[in-house]
Amino acid sequence: MSSMESKMQDSTIWWRGGVIYQIYPRSFMDSNGDGIGDLAGITEKLDYVASLGVDGIWLSPFFTSPMLDFGYDISDYRDVDPMFGTLDDFKALLARAHALGLKVMIDQVISHTSDQHPWFQESRQDRTNDKADWFVWADPKPDGTPPNNWLSIFGGSAWTFDSRRQQYYLHNFLKSQPDVNFHHPEARQAQLDNLRFWLELGVDGFRLDTVNFYFHDQELRDNPPVPAGEAKTLGAPDTNPYTWQRHVYDLSRPENLDFLKELRALMDEFPGTTTVGEIGDDNPLERMAEYTAGGDKLHMAYGFDLLNAPHSAGYIREVIERFQRLAGDAWPCWALSNHDVMRSATRWGADEDPVAYPKVALAMVLSLRGSVCLYQGEELGLPEAEVPFERIQDPYGKVLWPEFKGRDGCRTPMPWTHGEQGGFSSVEPWLPVEERHLPLAVANQQDDADSVLNATRAMLAFRRQHAALIEGEIRLVEVGEDLLGFLREADGERLLCVFNLTGEPRETPLPASVGEHATLLEGPGFRTSLEASQLILPAYQAAFISLD
Repeated sequence: MSSMESKMQDSTIWWRGGVIYQIYPRSFMDSNGDGIGDLAGITEKLDYVASLGVDGIWLSPFFTSPMLDFGYDISDYRDVDPMFGTLDDFKALLARAHALGLKVMIDQVISHTSDQHPWFQESRQDRTNDKADWFVWADPKPDGTPPNNWLSIFGGSAWTFDSRRQQYYLHNFLKSQPDVNFHHPEARQAQLDNLRFWLELGVDGFRLDTVNFYFHDQELRDNPPVPAGEAKTLGAPDTNPYTWQRHVYDLSRPENLDFLKELRALMDEFPGTTTVGEIGDDNPLERMAEYTAGGDKLHMAYGFDLLNAPHSAGYIREVIERFQRLAGDAWPCWALSNHDVMRSATRWGADEDPVAYPKVALAMVLSLRGSVCLYQGEELGLPEAEVPFERIQDPYGKVLWPEFKGRDGCRTPMPWTHGEQGGFSSVEPWLPVEERHLPLAVANQQDDADSVLNATRAMLAFRRQHAALIEGEIRLVEVGEDLLGFLREADGERLLCVFNLTGEPRETPLPASVGEHATLLEGPGFRTSLEASQLILPAYQAAFISLD
């Protein structure tokens, strides 16, 4: 039995090489006319998601929350915020997704809570209550200043003073998002119990927000500065002082590995479930390898290496090479866009062809070794939306405007039709519908054979037909400075994948190492040719060559 056949029979490893479609609930589909997307709206559109050919969905937070960080500040881990519906609505969504063959992963934000969570409300009352140490509290320095130099990603100190306890509490994000003290065994177990609640309800896995932020240095040592001339690698804009520190003591602490093993033991009680962790770190690929190696921690993880600005063939080559050097049996999950970064059609493709470039970029990421997250609207080639300052919702954008405009531009409503509000809602939505998105609406692209939408469907279908693309090994090959090339191999199938991400035609001889038997596959609609061992790629094209 081939490994591909084995995987098809073993549904417990559906995630390995799977493609997961990320849904941002506030902006996907409004079913009740209040301008905000909801769970019933998602359920209504699941047939569309299934038609793409993805393996599952990931839902950004829909839990009870004051929404100061739009659901990433949770006040009740076990219920649905009324804005999105009810727990019964979620159960209906889960049932419909499973009926369509889609797995369901949900966001879990366990590193911090909302300051409205009952745990924190109790913890801040005094220093002796039952949950006094469930959060990270520390005395001021003698001069009343914060305990150390740690910074919040959202600006300013990571410490806020609380008058009741006469102490500071730690928050890596907003001051309304206090960090849970994972050094405390009861707090740690309480978060595992919250995960168990959703597993018992039937979810297929978790996307774990800020998975390397769970533990802090108990000595509260200062972070050192980034040495002059050294690169800042965290997934935050350079204008943010947060990137000026090396984050040695406030995240990615060694104790986290033992907790991830506890978490994996829980997941293993529910065969077929999976985890993908978000890693923001000074050394993201190293951390990704560390957190997913050995089969006893996370199943998958992703960093920001393909979620930042560089996008040349040379840069992507370097990312692949570095991860392969570190990987061992680790398993990555790649993404070009998500709810936290500028859409890839603008971030990488602003100066490129707006239709051809998204197609070849998606073909590239869907050919890498690993799993893939596809962000809603990416399959349409949506550019980043322009949101005027008076409509900005994101607290991150309000603090760092205008050099950094926040994350609202990638969170605007999904365009379903060219009509009013893009078919998303019957009223003015929480964020404005981008006018440039309307011609790219699902209804407009559905029957256009040359659309980004149908190119995405074709590429996903092509991927499913080739074991080498789903779980094969990867080896970079030399195809010239301006092209990206690698070999994927599994079950005796060998595929050479070559990508021209530029707006100029390129040619390259087939590498001598690939052998003599080379057949250019028709693939998912790309226009390339192979003449006398010379591969010819017009602008924004991909080639898939069988070497069997």
